[in-house]
Amino acid sequence: MSGSQIFVGLALTVGLAVACQVVAANLNLPAIILLLPVGFAAGALTVTVNPDKLFGAAFPPLVSLAVAIILFDGGLDLTVTHLKGDSRLVVRRLRGLGIPVTWAGAGFFAWLLLGLSWRTAVMLGAILIVSGPTVVTPILQAARPGAELTKILNFEGTTVDPLGAIIAVVVFQGLKASHGHGLVSGLLGLVGRLGIGVVGGAVGIAVLWLLLKKLKITDNLATEAIIATVITVAGLCDAIRDDTGLVAAITMGIALANLRGVIVPDDRPFLKTIVQLTIGVLFISISATVTPASLRGVLWPSVGLVACLVLLVRPTVAALSTVGTDLTRNQRIFVGSMDPRGIVAAPPRRTSQPRS
Repeated sequence: MSGSQIFVGLALTVGLAVACQVVAANLNLPAIILLLPVGFAAGALTVTVNPDKLFGAAFPPLVSLAVAIILFDGGLDLTVTHLKGDSRLVVRRLRGLGIPVTWAGAGFFAWLLLGLSWRTAVMLGAILIVSGPTVVTPILQAARPGAELTKILNFEGTTVDPLGAIIAVVVFQGLKASHGHGLVSGLLGLVGRLGIGVVGGAVGIAVLWLLLKKLKITDNLATEAIIATVITVAGLCDAIRDDTGLVAAITMGIALANLRGVIVPDDRPFLKTIVQLTIGVLFISISATVTPASLRGVLWPSVGLVACLVLLVRPTVAALSTVGTDLTRNQRIFVGSMDPRGIVAAPPRRTSQPRS
């Protein structure tokens, strides 16, 4: 691409991202409802809104770092003391039961409807585990289901995101393995990646504690230092193992939110602005990579898969997670209807498919 085309592509990407969010805010709609079709249309109708050409090989790492910032910000809202009683039980079940049930259900229906091999279906099921603050937060802001459900679904989405990403990477590596110890190596890989992320997060927290508690930096400089620390730690972790930076980011966010002596304000205008802009740019960019040709032959089976996930798999997860709790019938229905897939479910990875 020429220099002028790159300028046009960047300008359109940012302009469309913000325009969609402005229109969505005025219509009281989640911005994702506009971002996805607008990004798809921009990618189909123009040659400049093409992140692969705009950024080349740097695009996947940029997406990973951007998601790390979003997850870190989401983690700052996850104060453990605010999650008590049945709410904490529901969150544990949404992770402990929701991950395997979603994985199995998504894989089965992908195999049934898309005609995939069992290996590819297992891989797709693992990818579809993830949700996340990129989609959950805007929906909750528009729906306003109440403080309890907001906390439950924020905890679920933000913590499942990095876990799903790690599981997907490990499953991919396990399916590629030609030897008989793929399961064992996969489990060891999962533990290793989680360990790298947690250690990286601990190092990042130590740096942030030094900056915020000891050096007492505040205001814009504090936000700048926080973002730089998150990007540095996440980038170094990802350089060691794929997607471990996401675990490090969420570890840092949750730890900082619950660290004694460090006050994280609920109103973080500078960081929130960066996060909101990042979400818009990500959805425009990634949806622009989907071409009309890639949808031929899989559009309606994919619609069927989405219907199965929304109408069968997610309600099952919600029923198992909320049984015996004090959540009302309407609250359980709302939890069962929340099945958006986060931006991590569509990372632009350059990897080969597992063998069938």
